[in-house]
Amino acid sequence: MKLRILPIATTAVVSVALLFGGWFAYRHYGVEQPLDRAAAKVPGVESASSNMNADNVTIKVKLSDSADLADVYRTVKEEGARAIGSKSLKLIAENSDNEALEKIWRSALFDVAQAMDRKEYTAIRDAMAKLQEQTPGLTASTEIDEENVYISLRLSGSAKFVILPRQGEQLEVWPNA
Repeated sequence: MKLRILPIATTAVVSVALLFGGWFAYRHYGVEQPLDRAAAKVPGVESASSNMNADNVTIKVKLSDSADLADVYRTVKEEGARAIGSKSLKLIAENSDNEALEKIWRSALFDVAQAMDRKEYTAIRDAMAKLQEQTPGLTASTEIDEENVYISLRLSGSAKFVILPRQGEQLEVWPNA
């Protein structure tokens, strides 16, 4: 029996292409796009895009200045529960390019990092209240749940949103701060 290399190689290539192509198509059209649509429907979300890997789901959202960050996180987690499954959800809020807000946030970063390290979360609220007193027109809000601390800073039509995980990883700076 003589084996023909060309038909076998062609069959193998087509099989692999169908298998992996089908898997990528399912992941994109069956999981990521519905998750993007669910996130985009949340009040305060202007746009959303997701990316999945084996351990977690990362969703980048562009929020309106009046968005409630903690509510957005909870709603995305509830609405996308089927797509997220047992993976961890990482929400990254894109911020406006307001240099004044960045400077204000950097001035409070040490106090916030120290409070997170010591797990003294009321110190974060105190630091935000201190920022409000020092900066006219600044509105700072903080919320906490069992997973994250949510900080929103608003100044003259711009907003900065920060999500800090309560279970910080060792030797790592918050990537979304």
